[in-house]
Amino acid sequence: MSTYFGTDGIRGEADTFLTVELAYKVGYSLSKLSVKQVMIGQDTRESSPRLEQAIKKGALDAGINVLSLGVVPTPVLAYMSQEHQCFGVMITASHNPFQDNGIKIFRYGKKLFLEEEAILEAFLHEELLKNESITPGIVMETLDAFHDYLDIYNSFIRPTLARIVLDFANGATYQYGPKLFTSIAKNAIIVGNQPNGLNINLGVGSTHLETIKNIIIDQKLDYGFAFDGDGDRLLMVDHQGQVVDGDKLIYVIACYLKEKSILQHDTVVLTKMSNLGIIKALKDKGISVVTTDVGDKYVIDALDQADYQLGGENSGHVINRRFINTGDGLLNAAFLISIMEETKQNIQELTKAIQFFPDKLVNIRNINKELVHHPLMKKKVAEIAQLLGENGKILVRASGTEPLVRISCSAPTMEQVDTFISTLVELFNKLISNLEE
Repeated sequence: MSTYFGTDGIRGEADTFLTVELAYKVGYSLSKLSVKQVMIGQDTRESSPRLEQAIKKGALDAGINVLSLGVVPTPVLAYMSQEHQCFGVMITASHNPFQDNGIKIFRYGKKLFLEEEAILEAFLHEELLKNESITPGIVMETLDAFHDYLDIYNSFIRPTLARIVLDFANGATYQYGPKLFTSIAKNAIIVGNQPNGLNINLGVGSTHLETIKNIIIDQKLDYGFAFDGDGDRLLMVDHQGQVVDGDKLIYVIACYLKEKSILQHDTVVLTKMSNLGIIKALKDKGISVVTTDVGDKYVIDALDQADYQLGGENSGHVINRRFINTGDGLLNAAFLISIMEETKQNIQELTKAIQFFPDKLVNIRNINKELVHHPLMKKKVAEIAQLLGENGKILVRASGTEPLVRISCSAPTMEQVDTFISTLVELFNKLISNLEE
């Protein structure tokens, strides 16, 4: 494990990597950033309460006042951190299975700067030397976070009579989601709202869209939304069972804001994983696109740097800074419902101008991720990129959360896509063989 903090938090087996002892140090380490108060939230994994207690004790011993929010979506914790101008620690492994756990840290509603991450990470590698003269922090009375969070929705919320399904992944949105959509979607079927500590993301949520696909087709519903384990991602499925990914959702929101003349700088931020068809469709609407490396921290950094408003990833992280500074699945679902109700158009009509380029993503598992930096690999990727020019793209990157390498390609024809990906897979296999000899 090389990174404790950042976009995806700590990853790995909960009892191996994010141990109770390490969680205690996480809480104590916040004093290195002169933190006076911290809010702690958690998802529904069986390990989350133990880790929450350890972080809480570490923070209290370091003289930091602590407020526990219990099970809350990550964006709710971020919002409360912003509203109360304090730090927030979210215990979650997002879309990963229940065995994993991790943390995401917010400072006044935004994820930590790299310099702050470095300070905390360095502390975690040191021997803990407690200052016994510190006056312990106090446990603060909890707040009605849901009531405060609902204030975001007042400016746009619209009810719908559409027949929809909502999948809360047995995760952090399992309470907030049904409460919120009670006033929005009267004809909603709810799934993934029975967590038991072991079933977060298990056959449900944004990583298992087959659940809502089957319900939509079988019951002839209008559409469905699926959230991830901590609630900062959203994917949609239309009435035909077709997936509407994060890029398409950003397109719909961007076009709506552009038409209202409230899209900041008429620009959105996407990642290098975005399909060229999305970029072309946005440009046809007079909307410029800035692309970043994969990861919402890079998207957020680009948004901050140039004061842009909207951005995200095709994985379903959609950041609309008109309302909040992080991805928020619940908010984006409600906002999309509002757009569809106001325009009287379904999601297919709103995205009909998009013509996707053929593309494919291949994962190579259990591989030395450093091979993505091998000179031969970098040379081959550059050659393919030159061949494609503006008519396609090739991307090879190591996963930040799993022991795998991702190869993605977009090109004018699927034959080209398959050829280029096969070339890189063969090269990886050759490099692996060379290492084993």
